[in-house]
Amino acid sequence: MTYRLLCPESFDATSIEAALTAERVETVEVHAATDLTVTVQPTVLLLDTPARRVFSRSDLQEFVDRGGAILALGGEEDEDVPVGLPEELIAAYLPFPPRPRQLLIALRSAFCASLSRMENEQLRQETATRTKELSELSSIGAALATEKDYNTLLDLILSQARRVASADAGSLYLVQNSNTAEKLLQFKLSQTYSRPDIPLIEFSIPIDHSSIAGYVASTCKPLVLDDAYKLPEGAAYSINRSFDEQYGYRTKSMLTIPMTSHKGDIIGVLQLLNRKRHFEAKLDKPEDFEREVIPYNERNVEVVSALAGQAAVSIENSKLYEDIERLFEGFVTAAVTAIEQRDPTTFGHSGRVAGMTVALALAVERTITGPYGGLSFSREQIREIRYAGLLHDFGKVGVREQVLIKAKKLYPPDLALVKKRYGFIRRTTERDFYQKRTEYLERYGSEGYEKFLARLTAEHEETMGSLDRFLGLVLESNEPTVLPEGNFEELLRYADVYYRDLDEGEQPYLTDDEVRFLAIRKGSLDETERLEIESHVNHTYRFLMQIPWTRELKDIPAIAYGHHEKLNGSGYPRRTRGDDIRIQTRMMTISDIFDALTASDRPYKRAVPAERALNILNDEVADGMLDQELFRLFTEAKVFDEAIDD
Repeated sequence: MTYRLLCPESFDATSIEAALTAERVETVEVHAATDLTVTVQPTVLLLDTPARRVFSRSDLQEFVDRGGAILALGGEEDEDVPVGLPEELIAAYLPFPPRPRQLLIALRSAFCASLSRMENEQLRQETATRTKELSELSSIGAALATEKDYNTLLDLILSQARRVASADAGSLYLVQNSNTAEKLLQFKLSQTYSRPDIPLIEFSIPIDHSSIAGYVASTCKPLVLDDAYKLPEGAAYSINRSFDEQYGYRTKSMLTIPMTSHKGDIIGVLQLLNRKRHFEAKLDKPEDFEREVIPYNERNVEVVSALAGQAAVSIENSKLYEDIERLFEGFVTAAVTAIEQRDPTTFGHSGRVAGMTVALALAVERTITGPYGGLSFSREQIREIRYAGLLHDFGKVGVREQVLIKAKKLYPPDLALVKKRYGFIRRTTERDFYQKRTEYLERYGSEGYEKFLARLTAEHEETMGSLDRFLGLVLESNEPTVLPEGNFEELLRYADVYYRDLDEGEQPYLTDDEVRFLAIRKGSLDETERLEIESHVNHTYRFLMQIPWTRELKDIPAIAYGHHEKLNGSGYPRRTRGDDIRIQTRMMTISDIFDALTASDRPYKRAVPAERALNILNDEVADGMLDQELFRLFTEAKVFDEAIDD
């Protein structure tokens, strides 16, 4: 190592050089102390009496702070160490006149002090650099761990790797999932700071030694090239210069790092190009590449390798997260399918409600005025709304199927029984008609028969007409109504009309239960059945509460639970009012009612046109049941268009 000695003009540098030469010390360079510059070499300043007048205390302090050492020399008039010397800055002191051997030993001591200070400063700077790098890696790791969007994650990995290594460009290759035995690397992402206009064209390469990325992936070892155009002799890999030639770029220094999982499996390859002296510098001209581009060093390899390890874990976690999402999506789809298979007439209802509710949420986000102006939903909240919409009716699995799909007021077996009863009464009436004719002829012969027959026929036709009216009234009353309509007085009368069964016992045309069902004024369900249908909301809530939702999706049960609640407290099952109903639930309620009204014809109701459905919804808004502002957005944004069947 070479040492530097700074001699002031007032000092006889010749005597110093002579002393050093006599001692055969060839590693010391003697310079004039025109300024107190400290280079990478240990440096000592000879400070005699005249020099103390030239350099200020602050000059000396700065010199020492930068790693220099001061050897003070006494003057002819000094009998002891001068009082004015800053003792804390002096490495050694020699009285006047210094003897050559004393001077040499004092110089060695001062040089050791300078070397120690420089090493300490270098160690401090390196520690600070390592601490900063660790802090950056920790911050990058936290950012990678929290990013769930796959494409955003990849972009973040590459941009952070470029930043920590001061790279102008970079590429990310990922192992491609394939059913074939041959593994491939997919060129997934690229960034070029100096040429952001360069488009991304995805392609695949084999994992072998033919390419640099394939070589690193197959060996799982980092590869550093100071100049990619000057490959090591005998290298199996090659570089494709077509990119440089096409876009006028020059790939020079290159760092390629494997990304491996905790099991040692290769996940991908991170490739960085052209490390720059200044990260913000643009490489536009050939001289820019010559001036700015420098080789990657061992520390770059260490830091980028650590980042690549974090990246591999994050990519694996992101893929696992996507797999879990697909798994859950499949579960939701299967659950919705199970619901709709129990009631095929409602096929697609859950999906349409989910779609409309999400569309309404996006419409709310776009509004800047009104009670919801500025309200926004996160990506997770939108997913939450969608899943709640898809699963809002899942509790119908707990409702008896005959109630769930009940299309008419009477169950099919009950209506069949009424029809058989009608057929029995009709045949009995016809039998009685012919029997009375026979009995008359046997008793009275043909005398007065014509007149008797005319009267008997009229009575028979009236009875048969009444029977037909009975059946017609049953069939008519059996049809459900959307609104409370119907006069059931004539129907009730048939509960007091009797016929004789095979055992000659008297039975009513209609039983009490049949009358009760046929007299339902709205829909096709009686009170007990209606409550059973309404219980699906409680079933839904209990079922959804059994699922260990993530923190982002934890509100799904509560959102779905209230989709039949009304703002005025007239809904069910809890009769929740006003602001106690979540906005996500209010949106779902509007979507659910609209789809129930406009969906394709069902056995128990006919579809109503969209305009009529909107009028019905508007009436509920006027009655304080539905959110007025949400309905306005629902209408103005034409959210309902997504639900209208083709």
